[in-house]
Amino acid sequence: MRSRLLVAGGPRAPRLVAGADVAYAKERGRCYAAAVVLSLPDLRLVEEAGAERAVEFPYVPGLLSFREGPAVLAALGRLHQRPDLIMFDAHGLAHPRRFGLASHLGYLLDIPSIGCAKSILIGEHGPLAPEAGSTAWLVDRGERVGAALRTRPGVRPVYVSPGYRVGFRQMIRLTMMTLGGLRVPEPTRLADILVARLKREAATA
Repeated sequence: MRSRLLVAGGPRAPRLVAGADVAYAKERGRCYAAAVVLSLPDLRLVEEAGAERAVEFPYVPGLLSFREGPAVLAALGRLHQRPDLIMFDAHGLAHPRRFGLASHLGYLLDIPSIGCAKSILIGEHGPLAPEAGSTAWLVDRGERVGAALRTRPGVRPVYVSPGYRVGFRQMIRLTMMTLGGLRVPEPTRLADILVARLKREAATA
């Protein structure tokens, strides 16, 4: 699949953007996934869905998509509207195999996707200016794999990388379009809130 990964282009005027996130209930061996769809450019919540699955794949560094993917695909599959773009709280190209969860699931769904993580998995970057929108390329073994992106003045950057059918410049532009004034994009932020609620409700059911 990695050989068929497209890292170019991207939707120029997306109308719907989805966000996805995952949470675990380790004591029950369960995995919860949430998917939300927002309209652009107003970032209005259009739709949300969730899914619960047994955790059947062990934790293996670099193979997170095999552990979380089934639940995320189930949640996304329950959406009634097909998004133009999906944002994952995960990595895409910035992955040891150059094929993280954002790339894997974007490829399987054939939907443009971006990974936007809160920490670095691989690579290094140079200095980053303090202004919002400042970037520094993330480089691993001489190859550009993503970027550090300052989403708000003076706050820690997020780490974005192409998932599938999105190029480097477009991933930065599209990520900036999805910000609701906070450090992380609104689609993944709302997915995180939803998945926490799903996990909490399951624990009290």
